[in-house]
Amino acid sequence: MASKTWNVGIVGYGLSAKTFHIPFIQEVSQFKIYAVVQRTPKPDDDAEKDHPGIKSYRSAEEMIKDEGVDVVVITTAPDSHYDLVKLALENGKHVVCEKPFTPTSQEADELVALASKQNKLLAVYQNRRWDADFVTLSKLVKNGSLGRVVEFESHIDRHRPEEPAADASKWKNKVIPGGSSIYDLGSHLLDQAVYLLGKPERVTAFIGSQREVNTSGFEDSFTVLLHYPKGVLATVKAGVVSPDSEQLRFWVRGDKGSFKKYHFDIQEEQLRAGVKPGDSGFGREPSERYGTLTTVQDGKFVKEVAPTVEPPTWTEYYRKLARALAGEGDLPASGAEAREIIRLIELTQESSKLGKTVDV
Repeated sequence: MASKTWNVGIVGYGLSAKTFHIPFIQEVSQFKIYAVVQRTPKPDDDAEKDHPGIKSYRSAEEMIKDEGVDVVVITTAPDSHYDLVKLALENGKHVVCEKPFTPTSQEADELVALASKQNKLLAVYQNRRWDADFVTLSKLVKNGSLGRVVEFESHIDRHRPEEPAADASKWKNKVIPGGSSIYDLGSHLLDQAVYLLGKPERVTAFIGSQREVNTSGFEDSFTVLLHYPKGVLATVKAGVVSPDSEQLRFWVRGDKGSFKKYHFDIQEEQLRAGVKPGDSGFGREPSERYGTLTTVQDGKFVKEVAPTVEPPTWTEYYRKLARALAGEGDLPASGAEAREIIRLIELTQESSKLGKTVDV
């Protein structure tokens, strides 16, 4: 029997939809881009022209009620996620929601319960589980190359010390529910840490701004310590004052070895340059960006290059989604899993505000 083709309706036609979703949806044969919600098309920015044959809608409400839509992908700002996910589920659609899932864990709980009631799949776009560097690190941890891991560091640091210019069309530098760096970048870093190490016991966090001029009060930086049993510590952080040509991404230490990696996963960089999934070399790091593995052998430190693995790429997210829709596996990242990350974010905010470590 031929596999079902799922009609996908996308809410929003900005950077998220064009760069992080559509190229990967198109790589999976079980999906068809069926409809797009774009409120204000322009001559040089028109979903209908970019994707001939799709249905073009001006409102999410109208598209979600289209009986031809099977899966709704929500790519709008986080303060709109709750209402849009709720509407889609109530109208009998499966849903993929961009991260951060929701501004609050209470909203996330309500949506997870609604998805269960409606018997629909609810996934959140934690695509960086398939960053090539994270997959490489995960392999080293799981195959015992590092031994017992005692310290895990994960960074997304950039040197952007100037306050960004106000842009009404962009939410990422605005003070909104579900905004700030801890929601934007933190949802990725916390998800990776929990995916690899499990849920921590306690959290200590520092959230604020590193910029000297910050008229909006936007929280652009954070450092979060995740405390695990037996003294294991994970540090996840993002900053905007980091003047370095090579930014540290991972530094993970165990009793048998350590892994250190610089540079960010290359997929976003390639996508912005016009390289697409399926193109030769997509997702593959040049050798000069490989990490290093240091192990202890006969009492001596041995340092070697740790080649980045053959990348599954973010296409794997939608491959797994297709299998889950067919009843053949788990979701790539469920609403319930994403809810746990939102709850962790709330605890980091509490810790930072109170200036103390809090229990999870």
